[in-house]
Amino acid sequence: MAKTLEMRRLPPLMIAILPLLLALAQVAVSDPIPADRSQVNAWFQRNVQPYTARKGTLDPNLEAAEAGSRVIRVRQDGSGDFKTVTDAVKSIPAGNNKRVIVSIGAGEYKEKIRIDRTKPFVTLYGSPNAMPRLSFPGTAAQFGTVDSATLIVESDYFVAANIIIANSAPRPDGKTAGAQAVAVRVSGDKSAFYNCRLLGFQDTVCDDRGFHFFKDCYIEGTVDFIFGSGTSLYLSTQLHVLGDSGLTMITAQARESNAEDTGYSFVHCSITGTGNSTYLGRAWKASPRVIYSYTDMSSVINPLGWSNNFHPDRDRTVMFGEYKCSGPGSNPAGRAKFGKQLGDAEVQPYISLTYIVGSKWLLPPPRV
Repeated sequence: MAKTLEMRRLPPLMIAILPLLLALAQVAVSDPIPADRSQVNAWFQRNVQPYTARKGTLDPNLEAAEAGSRVIRVRQDGSGDFKTVTDAVKSIPAGNNKRVIVSIGAGEYKEKIRIDRTKPFVTLYGSPNAMPRLSFPGTAAQFGTVDSATLIVESDYFVAANIIIANSAPRPDGKTAGAQAVAVRVSGDKSAFYNCRLLGFQDTVCDDRGFHFFKDCYIEGTVDFIFGSGTSLYLSTQLHVLGDSGLTMITAQARESNAEDTGYSFVHCSITGTGNSTYLGRAWKASPRVIYSYTDMSSVINPLGWSNNFHPDRDRTVMFGEYKCSGPGSNPAGRAKFGKQLGDAEVQPYISLTYIVGSKWLLPPPRV
């Protein structure tokens, strides 16, 4: 009865179009990523439209920031506003509330870059035909693991597009303490990476915390090369393992308990590389959550697939899942008993933008 009275208060036109609006909202929220890889880009364009087409549905602060965007240019030859990325980032004021696109020219920028939490709405943009390279040889011995990163992003609403981010420290030999070397740490909320190459060995990507999205990226490493407590969707991304010697692990997701709603979802990704004993993930913490869906796995993957990190008690608390994966490394026959082949209903939360609340903040990559 109460619902009927509420409907009567609405204007007649609103009552007429309300079912259509609800239907459209439902499509935007629940439209799952298609099983057919060839349809993924069309799905993305349908669900992640520019902010001008989604006014009134996005985070209000994000809408205001996008409406007042500006571009600053970094060029090593002096033809831009700045010669270094560091100086460009320093020019952005604390409390920034407008989108600032830092357009970075071709070349290698040997810098250690930090975008602190007071500077949201920053985009690092490179040309897809001449991707700039950010590199620095920081190690855990020098800075601590998470602060060894070449690029540290602590602010919200960050975007990177067409950028190579590398930690140029040497490959750990397994004996030297503190040899871990992070390429990028993303600790801000609502961040996206498009067509980026993230390069390192141990601990390449610190997917630290917050909602994150990676599309059409290439991530390379050896041990735990995607780690942290982020809640992240990796779409159409290549995970390349340098596994010719020693133990190799792709993920070390850091969920501590079922009370934490975090985890990594890989959809339509590909796993390539060298060696034949790489684990999809290990139970670094008590309750990691990692899901691979529609992912092509080469023979680089260990038949067991998953590691409990020598903690048998974690067999009961991990959430390690696979759904309709392919390739020689995807055979479920030899999988560890605590890994799970998911059913159609079980996988749904992990194969749509609802997993990262993307309908409120995710935008397509910029064009500069």
